Amino acid sequence: MADPEFVTLQVEDGVGTIRLDRPKMNAIDEQLHWEVRGAAMEAAERADVRAVVVYGGERVFAAGADIKAMSQLDGSTMVAWGRELTASFTAVARIPKPVIAAVTGYALGGGYELALCADFRVLGTNAKIGQPEILLGVIPGAGGTQRLARLVGPAKAKDLVFTGRHVGAEEALAMGLADAVVPDEEVYPTAVAMARKFAAGPPLALAAAKQAIDEGLDGDLDAGLALESRLFAALFDTEDQKAGMRSFLESGPGKATFTGR
Repeated sequence: MADPEFVTLQVEDGVGTIRLDRPKMNAIDEQLHWEVRGAAMEAAERADVRAVVVYGGERVFAAGADIKAMSQLDGSTMVAWGRELTASFTAVARIPKPVIAAVTGYALGGGYELALCADFRVLGTNAKIGQPEILLGVIPGAGGTQRLARLVGPAKAKDLVFTGRHVGAEEALAMGLADAVVPDEEVYPTAVAMARKFAAGPPLALAAAKQAIDEGLDGDLDAGLALESRLFAALFDTEDQKAGMRSFLESGPGKATFTGR
């Protein structure tokens, strides 16, 4: 595959930044979402990446799908397009490491659906998010009805999806659509600082915790508890568990160094 044109993975001090750069608004077309998928898969596999930030730059996260490209499609051609877009975003959601979306400017439609694939969202004070697909006569098609409802519940999700309205950063925070709001210029440094804290943690346990929560939410409570028990027990075969418990007994909590083995 040719070198990516619009998406790069930049790694520093255990934090991998998946950086979108498709001028002017990071509109999500087929090439961009395939490149996002490639960066997500690389971030998932690399041992030197222990947490991930998804970032669209100082001005915009992603203003949505490329409507010009999409407007040419009919229902039968959209089946494959939508399936591949969903697969690319799912690759981000399944990175077995903490993922933070650093959102400046607009994160609309497919752009906010991408942000929903992260574990946390940091918004700039001037950010605007929303699912405006209804205004085009369609619905969100890459997780906007599913991940949104799981995040904030059905009524709040329906408010956004039925109206297509833009939501400002403070309302997003109050609704649970954002996890932190900071001045625009502090969005990326704040997300990286969050990622660095996670990067110091035990990678195998973090991956297990993410899997237990995400997969547990998709089934009933008994299935989730069984999954949790299985993942919990498996961690007792890791060096990190030995190091963590030994450090606790010798030095108290929060002082262990983890290797990811």
